[in-house]
Amino acid sequence: MWSLAWQTTKSRLSGFVGAFVAILLGTALVAGCGILMESGIRAGVPTERYAAAAVVVGGVQTVKPPGSDFGESEQVTTQTTVPDELAARIAAVPGVRRAVAERSFPANLVTAGNQVLSGPNGSPSLGHNWDAAALAPFTLRAGKAPTAADDVVLDADLAARAGVSVGSTVRISTRSTPMEFRVSGIAAPESGNGLSRQSALFFTGERAAELSGKPGQLHAVGVLAAPGVSASVLEERISSAVAGSTATVATGVERSAVEFLDVSQTRTVLFAVAGSFGGFALLVAMFVVSSTLALVINQRRREFALLRAIAATPKQIRKLISAETMLVAVVAGVLGAGLGVLVAEGLRRSFAAVGVIPADFGLAVGPIPLAAAFLLGLGAARIAAWSAGRRPSSIRPIEALGEAAVERQELGRARMITGFVLVAAGFGGATVPLYATGPGALAASSMSALVVVIGLALLGPKVVAAMTRVIGPVCSGLSRVSGYLASANTQANARRLASAVAPVMLAVAFAISMFYSQTSSAAANQEQAVRSTTADYVLTGTTGRLSPDVAAAARNVHGVAAATSVVDTDVVTTVQEDRRLRVMKYAAQGLDGDQVRGVLDLGVVSGNLNDLRGDTVAMSKSEADWYDKKVGDEVGFWFGDGAPAKAKLVAVYTHNNAFGDYVLPADLARAHTGDRMDNSVLVREEPNADPAAVAAALRDLGTRYPGLEVRPGSTVAAAGTPGGQQQFYLNLVAVGVILGYVVISVANTLVMSTAQRSREFALLRLIGTTRRQVVRMMRLEALATAGIAAVLGTVVAAIPLVLLNLALRATPLPAGTPAVLGGIVGGAFLLSLVSLGLSTRITLRAKPIEAIGLRE
Repeated sequence: MWSLAWQTTKSRLSGFVGAFVAILLGTALVAGCGILMESGIRAGVPTERYAAAAVVVGGVQTVKPPGSDFGESEQVTTQTTVPDELAARIAAVPGVRRAVAERSFPANLVTAGNQVLSGPNGSPSLGHNWDAAALAPFTLRAGKAPTAADDVVLDADLAARAGVSVGSTVRISTRSTPMEFRVSGIAAPESGNGLSRQSALFFTGERAAELSGKPGQLHAVGVLAAPGVSASVLEERISSAVAGSTATVATGVERSAVEFLDVSQTRTVLFAVAGSFGGFALLVAMFVVSSTLALVINQRRREFALLRAIAATPKQIRKLISAETMLVAVVAGVLGAGLGVLVAEGLRRSFAAVGVIPADFGLAVGPIPLAAAFLLGLGAARIAAWSAGRRPSSIRPIEALGEAAVERQELGRARMITGFVLVAAGFGGATVPLYATGPGALAASSMSALVVVIGLALLGPKVVAAMTRVIGPVCSGLSRVSGYLASANTQANARRLASAVAPVMLAVAFAISMFYSQTSSAAANQEQAVRSTTADYVLTGTTGRLSPDVAAAARNVHGVAAATSVVDTDVVTTVQEDRRLRVMKYAAQGLDGDQVRGVLDLGVVSGNLNDLRGDTVAMSKSEADWYDKKVGDEVGFWFGDGAPAKAKLVAVYTHNNAFGDYVLPADLARAHTGDRMDNSVLVREEPNADPAAVAAALRDLGTRYPGLEVRPGSTVAAAGTPGGQQQFYLNLVAVGVILGYVVISVANTLVMSTAQRSREFALLRLIGTTRRQVVRMMRLEALATAGIAAVLGTVVAAIPLVLLNLALRATPLPAGTPAVLGGIVGGAFLLSLVSLGLSTRITLRAKPIEAIGLRE
């Protein structure tokens, strides 16, 4: 059988090119997602502050509640710490030359013009204790180490940008108003004038402990190894020494996860998104490969009919098709797995370009994702071959020649039932947002369109036949000869047309659904935020953070009625699903309870936000109902830094799309953030106050708190909006890659469906049809193909989008520019016209008398 499969594959290379391309690109896409998933586990960025440290001990980066299942955990959203007593314990470990305690906190130099200097390219500017300089290492280029409380050492890059030198007096802002320090020295790492991802300022150990605002806590402990002691050996010894404490021991690239919070967050994002879109990619690849193989096998109906007529058994036909497919799939899979490395690198660069991941975040390329993609590609091809080979292997020998002569019109019962079930299930999934909220509802809405498309693809010949009865007369009216031929072809060859329509419909529905579901969700959150914000002003900082003192200062401004700190954070909770304990993360905010009424309308349905102080919490109604909590009950959760919490429920509210599912007292939320600072301050003026005077007084606060910006209250952002925007852009990139694969597959399918019609074109030419009439006929068929696909794809995507927007925004119209819809539909028409037009002209180059003799 393998020998026969090899012979038929060699003799029909042109027919198998389409299947080869579909499997090649599908495998590459899955391999690329697999590499990103692996990178989400073990990749990182080059460490900077800990370059000289063999081992770094920092806080645990994940929250894993007791009793949660394997793999159930959530990434912390703020820098964690370790107790300072850990440094002495580590110093006593054999092989440790020196254990250096490091404190880290925001510290920005303020220029004479009251401008706040951040790190290079907008990166953070951080303060540390001078002892920690040895971990990079930083060495003095000028001056001396800090010895007095008002001494500071600047890195050479920051000093150059600020225009200061040893002996200069500078103002430095940490968590309050700027303070004056004397530049005692200028330091630099071994190469260059500074670090690429941060600026560094060094203080005495006592002053750094005071400025960090975290008494008894360290950012990390860096370990310098004794001569001859390897990092791996030291890691094992230190891990044993710190066992039982909330600390993680890192070496190599893992040190960057302790140094930079965005490394751990990037890993989580990559793993989650790559896994999600890898599943999408695999499903789309199976759909495309199945559609392509069905077209290839349909072109060989006469061949299989002849084999059945000469006593080939159904099992032999299926084995032949499977063997041919495996031969093509093995070669395509090997090349596709290798191509996946380029796909992963392209995705990495794209994610970095839109700011989702750090530009210096590397890829971890190992054999496991490549092998997995290869095997998944083979599996998808095998399933597609089984599905496509069922019909030619099951026809009875006596019907074989008749089957080959005329395209079969009816569909199998199993196919019909499966198609109707998938369509019903897809549209059923589209109703999820009507009774559920959150990311799960959004995912169900997006996924429903893909399920419906697959169902319609199974029902394709029936659906297309019904639509061609409408389109046929239109084509006939456009052209007497070409239109008649196009109408006759589309109605007589519904299966062939359905094979061309299916991938175009998939592209249209997938693009519309994924884009407008994201824009609609983002718009719903932002609209609720603006609608529910009664504040007149929003105070923000140029560094993205504000001193906790700003809210109190704003309340003392004449004409201000209320001002609340806003601390963006997250909480982690658990939920029991059947026998599995799931771990979930929710957006949360810290607010001043006694100030909220004047600036925000959270839609409180029970309780009182004035009671939001101490160990208390407010929850959204959906969340409170899910956990069966009422005002006065105790609520358990974990803070964004992983610390466990027990809080009394004091209020339940409904505006959770904009403000998250949990609201904490600002002091409590701030205490569990890495820098102990606010994100913004919301201010409401008194009814009879002078708006101009209040605004001017608020702007004057910028002299005490440099970098302060005053904006209208209408510009408030929904909770978690920066992360939501990153997720939006990340989804667009991933969807764009999958859509690119679909587009190439569409062109591939259209070219294949045209190439098989060389004998048909030759016959038309021989009976008097001109070349121009054939081209015009194919142009009309291309318009019919794109028109049917655009209508079906738009309707399939529109129904879930309408239901989603009714649930989120009380309007059936999706948010987002209509130009994208026009571009998607226009692209479908352009793709069909170009693909069919070029392949038609190439096919017509053969002389009719020669082409008529070609075998099918």
